[in-house]
Amino acid sequence: MTLGEKIAKQRKAQNLTQEQLAQLLGVSRQSISKWESDIAYPETDKLIRLGDIFHCSMDYLLKNEVTESDGAARTDTAPVFEQLRTTFNMQLRERKSEREVWGMPLYHIGRDARGFFAIGLKARGVFAIGLRAKGVVSLGLLSMGILSIGLLSLGLLAFGTFSLGLIALGAIALGLFAAGAVSIGVVSIGALSVGCFSGGAAAYGKYVAVGDYAQAAIAIGKTEAVGSVYGHVGQTSNADLDLIHSWLAIHVPSYLVWAKELFQLLFFF
Repeated sequence: MTLGEKIAKQRKAQNLTQEQLAQLLGVSRQSISKWESDIAYPETDKLIRLGDIFHCSMDYLLKNEVTESDGAARTDTAPVFEQLRTTFNMQLRERKSEREVWGMPLYHIGRDARGFFAIGLKARGVFAIGLRAKGVVSLGLLSMGILSIGLLSLGLLAFGTFSLGLIALGAIALGLFAAGAVSIGVVSIGALSVGCFSGGAAAYGKYVAVGDYAQAAIAIGKTEAVGSVYGHVGQTSNADLDLIHSWLAIHVPSYLVWAKELFQLLFFF
């Protein structure tokens, strides 16, 4: 057998496509095709790498008279480290669907993946999972999307240790509606919350704050309440609630009415 025939045979024995073998070697798929057709020949370092991947000797690859039985190295004699490294690289090999959706592969798995379903170190797609993920739905250490989940997340709906979005939930949350240990938003709920309407252990608001410690124009607290317009510790009376509602109706601008209504719904006042 020629070198090209041996490469093709061993590649198929490992259940690798030309594209997958190219990924492991850091070359193009066209290069693999040329090698297997004996149009071109791999460089020395690529030959050594092929030997590692196929677990065979250089004699087997380079000498036509050497058959597989007397030239190929037994798998169990290959160095353990090389076996582990090859297995790891094979797991990371690029895989891409030939079927396309909206001009993207149905799925793409690779270091830099782009597909309807994308998984990789960097992933972009409708559904993206990776260290850096960007998609309609994204999951990663750094994620961006309509629905975003990650250590650092940015999206319309963001969930993460640090999250930024229209609706943000996280240890540190920043958004129109924010909930977290530390939250900053128009409507903010958390251990430490800051916003136009705030609720939490320590709540600081522009219009209303409700919490153990509350400070705002209207402050309602369990332990302490500091309000420039109204401050009350404990449960408010119906008469006080009527006054609060009247003041809010006058002073809260129309574009924040949704926030006022949401906050009143959450805290039942």
